[in-house]
Amino acid sequence: ITTKPFRKDIMDRFPKTLQLACAAMLLAPVLGLTLGVLSARNPGGFVDRFGLAVAYLGISFPVYWVGLLLILLFAVTLHWLPPSGFGGLRYLALPALALGMRSIAFLARMTRSAMLDALGADYVRTARAKGLSEFLVVGRHALRNAMIPIITVLGLDFGAYLTGSILTETIFSWPGLGRYVVNAMARRDLPAIQGSVLFLSAVFVLVNLITDVAYAKADPRVSYNN
Repeated sequence: ITTKPFRKDIMDRFPKTLQLACAAMLLAPVLGLTLGVLSARNPGGFVDRFGLAVAYLGISFPVYWVGLLLILLFAVTLHWLPPSGFGGLRYLALPALALGMRSIAFLARMTRSAMLDALGADYVRTARAKGLSEFLVVGRHALRNAMIPIITVLGLDFGAYLTGSILTETIFSWPGLGRYVVNAMARRDLPAIQGSVLFLSAVFVLVNLITDVAYAKADPRVSYNN
């Protein structure tokens, strides 16, 4: 059982978990939104079928299996990246990709569905009739109005990554708070477990509060005044 104050353990471990979660959530919008928008613009095409395959595989495969496959491919076979440990971007790449794979897959399908509804709306047809470029039509009009379900997915996944990256941190030997909880359970350190659960619960509530505030920023029709 650790003899250090629990606050010091939190201050030492949680920033590493936050770093991993932020890296995973950086990949999710970049890859997921891009794939979802391209799929919605070409429904039934090659990109759409590829996005559907990525979504099915990403949602179906558990994170520990994806992590082991990434280690086998990029670390053992290709020798491009280290298999585990903590350090710079080379150490962060594989755990961030393994952790964010589900978000990438789910966000791609959610974006596709929301964009298909938005692209068929009257205001999008009006924007095209005014002669606006396709980039402005998709980015400023369609995507912005499709952001509410997308923000919901991002907020829930980010909260889950901050509070539930136990498997990823264990597989890749990432010294974050999730691995700290696993070690605390192994040594039956009850105060450390209780403190971690309480802290992570507060973090999850805070992330959901920020997500609710982001709704009003993304859609002016959403108001919390009443």
